[in-house]
Amino acid sequence: MRHSIPKLLSAMAIASASIVSASIATTANATVVVSGTRLVFPAEEREMTIKLTNDGKLPSLVQAWIDKGNGNENEVPDKIDVPFTLMPTMFRVEPGKGQTLRVIHTNEPMATDKETLFWLNVLDVPPKPSAEDERNLLQVAFRTRIKLMYRPTGLPGKAEEAPAQLKWQLTRGAGEHHYVLKTVNPTPYVVSLGSVQLKMGGTTLDAGMGHVLPGASQTFPVKGLESMPTAPATVEFNSIDDWGGSKNTQMPVVTDLRQ
Repeated sequence: MRHSIPKLLSAMAIASASIVSASIATTANATVVVSGTRLVFPAEEREMTIKLTNDGKLPSLVQAWIDKGNGNENEVPDKIDVPFTLMPTMFRVEPGKGQTLRVIHTNEPMATDKETLFWLNVLDVPPKPSAEDERNLLQVAFRTRIKLMYRPTGLPGKAEEAPAQLKWQLTRGAGEHHYVLKTVNPTPYVVSLGSVQLKMGGTTLDAGMGHVLPGASQTFPVKGLESMPTAPATVEFNSIDDWGGSKNTQMPVVTDLRQ
């Protein structure tokens, strides 16, 4: 089993290639679907489960693992040290069938005053093409990553109230990013943002998407903004809750007119 892991990861690398010959067909269909966009793991629980389903017409080989999202997301799974065990980690899913993943906490010490963010990875590798098709077919693996948030017991406030407590400032960026929206998260919860926009009068500028860790700050580059606005500006963001639902919120932005 251990020797199969690098082979699956090399297939994942193929999926990230951006140049494909026009004469080559691809198996560009993600068939294994994860039932949810995130998994909240309460500290009082020993084990959680998440369901995978193969919606395709062919079987898929699946590899699952957890990473910390701190730059180790592309490491070989066996080398990533996390306080969770997945069962199973590699399996075959027949078309129209499903597989339940067990996520088990190993009882290693964790932060008790804030959420800790991990990522659950699911790599879907389609079956090898037949000898007849192999010459003209590029096999593509699909990797799905969803947030896994370990939530200690007794945190103050509520997770759904955290987005409204973000503090926003428009400030000068670095390099090619002339200006960025900087936000500070004073809460103990991870805040996920599906979109961030800067609004000035009748103008709306995109600032991407991302997340803000508890007690931390995050910047979002504002596309197309080359000077600090003199008129009042607001930020509109779409936050995502524990169940994958979204909510739009508009808040004032502090601007430094001296920049």
